Amino acid sequence: MHRRTWITAAAVALAVSTSAAGAGVVRIALDWTPNTNHTGIFVAQDAGYFAEEGLEVVVMEPGPTVGLQLVAAGHAEFAVSMQEEVTMARSQGFPAVSIAALYPHNTSGFAAALDRGIQSPADFAGRRYGGWGSDLEDVMIRTVMAASGADADSVQRINMGTLDFATAVRRDVADFFWIFYGWQGIHAQLEGIDFVYIPLADLAPELDYYTPVIVTSERLAAENPGLVSRFLRALARGCVDAAASPDEAAEALLRHAPELDRALVIASQRWLAGRSVSDIGTWGRQDPAVWRRFAQWALEGGLIDEAIDPDAAFTNAFLPGGATSP
Repeated sequence: MHRRTWITAAAVALAVSTSAAGAGVVRIALDWTPNTNHTGIFVAQDAGYFAEEGLEVVVMEPGPTVGLQLVAAGHAEFAVSMQEEVTMARSQGFPAVSIAALYPHNTSGFAAALDRGIQSPADFAGRRYGGWGSDLEDVMIRTVMAASGADADSVQRINMGTLDFATAVRRDVADFFWIFYGWQGIHAQLEGIDFVYIPLADLAPELDYYTPVIVTSERLAAENPGLVSRFLRALARGCVDAAASPDEAAEALLRHAPELDRALVIASQRWLAGRSVSDIGTWGRQDPAVWRRFAQWALEGGLIDEAIDPDAAFTNAFLPGGATSP
């Protein structure tokens, strides 16, 4: 994502109350259209886990307003976001706080068609990169290429918009891409595309950050901690169920988003199950070292102009299983 201005949203948040929370209705804004990153929400809905906590959860699909901005303005109690978004928002004055990580490790990485001969970031030199034109992508490429002694300035950046990885490969849009393997990589596999995948987590410790995360505002966390705990208790059960029974979880997602490709959803859910936490006691937990590394990297790379306190950007306090918070 590009840098965004959060100051206006933060100012609005000071004047707007979280009105829906008092009635037991809570809203969670998705970061993208429904996909397997969101399945735990729908499993928790269908299994009645939210209802057991006295909550009615409304899922808000993405629109022109970013989920964090909806949280800031009191139009959503929770949002699906990512560590880089929270870091940038806090640097600009919005006190977003990450309250759970959906996966313990980054499930994204660089990918290239097999016939391009790309095996490592050293091979990116002189190639075309297809992405979304964000600052984050540029700093990631510079980081991994510098470690290989390669010249990042030799890479041609191509903004491919919303074009998916499989289509971009077939159209020869670029030579390498940044993909989330659990969706785009699985889709490419099903389409019969041979490609090389290089996980970000294998390239640099800073790039093994949390994405996606569940966020709320510091205000809601302070004013209604019981609500936050109840929400996460139910969501954790849904996510753990999805990890334990991915085929059943896939059907739950398909009931809520029947337009999705069934084969893709099932294959994606199975892949993500192997990378998910499958017990309540450790689900959602975030490591302070991950936040500290990323915050320092973001500052040094120019992703943020003002340093943040990384220990204030997240909390484990509301997690089930007796979690404690830094």
